[in-house]
Amino acid sequence: MLPTAWHEEIWSCSWCYAATHVGGEWFEIGRPPYLPMEMRWEKADADGLSADVSHAFGIIDRTLCGIQEVGMSPSDYWWQPERENACEACREAAVVISERWPQAMRSEDARLSVVRRPAAG
Repeated sequence: MLPTAWHEEIWSCSWCYAATHVGGEWFEIGRPPYLPMEMRWEKADADGLSADVSHAFGIIDRTLCGIQEVGMSPSDYWWQPERENACEACREAAVVISERWPQAMRSEDARLSVVRRPAAG
C-alpha cells in the first residue's frame, strides 16, 4: 500500500553535485540539465565569508572549496568564476565537477524526470 502523503527531498551527488529532486505529490524524480560553470552555481552568502572573495555555493551550508558556515545560503546572484575575486579553490572544484558530468548527459534532452503515479482503484 502506498502512503497517502509524500514529502520532497533534494539529493545532491557529492561527486558531480547534480541535485535530484525526489518526492512531492506524485513522487517525481527530476534532475535539471547540465549547465556551464558560470550558470551552475550561485554566489555563497554567509556572515562569516569575506566580502573580498566570491565563493560558489556548493551544497548545504558549504562552498565548493569546503568552507562551512551555519546558515549559509545561495545568494540571488550567479557565482562568476571568471571574475578576478572568484575563489581559486572554488574555481578548481567547479572545473573538476563540470568535467565529471558525462558528455552524453549535457543536452536538454538528457534531463532525467520520472513520475510515479498512485495506482487507480
